[in-house]
Amino acid sequence: MKKDPFLGAHMSISGGVHTAFTRGTSIGCMTMQVFVKNNNQWQGRALTGEDIKNYKTEESKASIAPVVAHAAYLINLCAPDKSILKKSRAAFADELTRCESLGIKALIFHPGAHLGTGEGDGIKRVAESLNIAHDQTAGSHVLSAIESTAGQGSTLGYRFEHLRSIIDLVEERERMAVCLDTCHLFAAGYHIGTESGWEDTLKAFDDIVGLNRLVAVHVNDSKKEFGSRVDRHEHIGSGKIGLQGFRSLMNDPRLTNIPKILETPKSEDMHEDVENMTVLKSLVR
Repeated sequence: MKKDPFLGAHMSISGGVHTAFTRGTSIGCMTMQVFVKNNNQWQGRALTGEDIKNYKTEESKASIAPVVAHAAYLINLCAPDKSILKKSRAAFADELTRCESLGIKALIFHPGAHLGTGEGDGIKRVAESLNIAHDQTAGSHVLSAIESTAGQGSTLGYRFEHLRSIIDLVEERERMAVCLDTCHLFAAGYHIGTESGWEDTLKAFDDIVGLNRLVAVHVNDSKKEFGSRVDRHEHIGSGKIGLQGFRSLMNDPRLTNIPKILETPKSEDMHEDVENMTVLKSLVR
């Protein structure tokens, strides 16, 4: 008998973060990802006691777990501009605090773009930013999960070695985790579209970073070619990765209990999420 995979999608929090559970339940999510504040603002309205209570009430009624959060895209933890860096650090610490209040286990974030200052300097600034945020959230149980990237522009995180280097410079390494993104891996030059390529990629990740740090996989096809270093998500089976890559993902026993979360384009009724999850479930042997 096929086991239901840990599948879900990024859900809107319009109307309050607790509303994501109703949306996720309506399309059959077993796991999901949310923002914990308005994604387009540096600062969001503080969570009230009622916000937290509403979230936990809806969580208790839904069969969706775990929930992971994604940090605001404005945040650049290796920004060379001091003003942007200060805002990014404050926003990241705030989002860690929000996750802790809601009981969310991991905050996924992009390592950021060094904007010409060099990868080495960028990696040091990311780690410094994480150390500052961790100091400001002492005792938090929330994992800071670096997302692998496509490497567009001067973005860090497109090589597993970048992720390892950042983690090595973080003082509280036990608070560090990783999220892999299939579109980003493919665009960055990891050939996950074949069975052997998938195996080689997972082995490299385990050797360099460690599968024990993996807390989520973003499941997205790629609009752009292999190794393009361009980040453009596509619906499952409609992009350049090919269904074999997703078949490998869905049947990999090492990832059985890892949340697999769609970040593909969708309309308000979310029918695309349903269609993409149907395709992924059909690949489970």
